Amino acid sequence: MTLDATADESFRSGFACFVGRPNVGKSTLMNALVGAKVAITSSRPQTTRHAVRGIVNRPAAQLILVDTPGLHRPRTLLGARLNDIVKTTWAEVDVVAVCLAATDPVGPGDRFLVSELAKVVRTPKLAVVTKTDLVTPDQLATYLMSVAALGEQTGVGWEEIVPVSAVDGFHVGLVGDLLTSRLPEGPALYLDGELTDEPETTLVAELVREAALEGVRDELPHSLAVVVEEMSRREGRPEDRPLLDVQAILYVERSSQKGIVIGKGGARLKQVGSAARTQIEALLGTPVYLDLRVKIAKNWQRDPKQLRRLGF
Repeated sequence: MTLDATADESFRSGFACFVGRPNVGKSTLMNALVGAKVAITSSRPQTTRHAVRGIVNRPAAQLILVDTPGLHRPRTLLGARLNDIVKTTWAEVDVVAVCLAATDPVGPGDRFLVSELAKVVRTPKLAVVTKTDLVTPDQLATYLMSVAALGEQTGVGWEEIVPVSAVDGFHVGLVGDLLTSRLPEGPALYLDGELTDEPETTLVAELVREAALEGVRDELPHSLAVVVEEMSRREGRPEDRPLLDVQAILYVERSSQKGIVIGKGGARLKQVGSAARTQIEALLGTPVYLDLRVKIAKNWQRDPKQLRRLGF
């Protein structure tokens, strides 16, 4: 299928979502398309925990991308709610892009996801094969054939199958073209220049969680949540030397996990704070004083009351 996304000069606007199993590169691809970091990334599972919107402004279109949590077999109430977010999102957008990593064989999890998506009958569906920079051309060719077969087996009927690498930029622009061409005609939904509609406190909390996820043991990522308690400009500072005070709490489920996050003599928490502060200052464009504390919220992933308090 050939595509000339600029042939129709009418303005288009709408929503497209990335769905897929955990760790297939959805957030990395969205950041590449937006041209800025609006979603955190990590090699750990459950990095994305809510529907994150990134806005791509083009001369004749505004594409709002929605990054979703990885669809998975839930073991906790949190996991079930993350899956609900995915299914609610793909039922409401104008086009769905299913991300499948070329590094992982098509498996039962992919078949389950695509079979569920097949129930959404009127929404265009694209297959986006990610991480192509990590496989050989022959491996990629074989994988593309398996993705085509997956579409036939589940009755989805891919409109396009696109190999992409967000790392080296391969076909990133083409993915944007293909998604944009399937949006309805309509006015821009956000002001030009906006890159996301995420509240700053949410973005800051996510950057702290991203920093805390690096180098931790496998059981911790699921149990880690971050809440920004306070964020305000420090009073009495001169206009040319502002300072933003940020107080954030990292919640874990057990005392052993608290020790992992803090580290010996608080060394690891200091590393987390330093890495997160650098990212927050780059995001907000102002110096930041970051105060991090670690608290235990026992079994919060399974407790409806605590999930609500933590924003889920």
